[in-house]
Amino acid sequence: MKLSNYLQNIVPFPTSELADIISYFEREKVQKNKPLVKEGQVCSKLYLVEEGVGRSFYLKEDGKEITQWFFVEGQFMSSIESFFQQNPSLYYLEMLEDSVVYSITRENLDLLFARYHNMEKLGRLLSTEMLTRVVNKLNAIQFQTARERYDYMLNEYPDIVNRVALGYIASYLGMTQETLSRIRKAETRNRS
Repeated sequence: MKLSNYLQNIVPFPTSELADIISYFEREKVQKNKPLVKEGQVCSKLYLVEEGVGRSFYLKEDGKEITQWFFVEGQFMSSIESFFQQNPSLYYLEMLEDSVVYSITRENLDLLFARYHNMEKLGRLLSTEMLTRVVNKLNAIQFQTARERYDYMLNEYPDIVNRVALGYIASYLGMTQETLSRIRKAETRNRS
């Protein structure tokens, strides 16, 4: 999805505002598995995924990767607490496919928030959406069965199982790969 279309779908920007806002974003091609942010680095950019899929993850003490989020086309991607607080990130950000993203720095985003009321509105709407997603995932992990969490993920990311390694999906859902395999086999049997 093009940046202008994405922004217009959320807030109806006047043409002159939209042109100025877009000029602050940089379109970047990112290779598969390239880290955008590493643990301990300050996340200096907010990304909008145009093409591709990304994820944020952290490393446990034993070195095991735990996926926190997936980011697909039309979603903003960042280590949010690092980006807004300018603290070292607890997470890694990487693209899982060759991708195209739009990026904006914290300084430029703040400038646009100060310049345009519609950008403040966009920020508020996106913050509400992100907070809702965080609460929904937390509720899924705390209150749902493994099967319900899998269905929740498919609702959020309909084609993710065709694009992402199953190990990443299992860690995102807080289950083992064996449990995920059993759920997927049961799903296949139920469709037959």
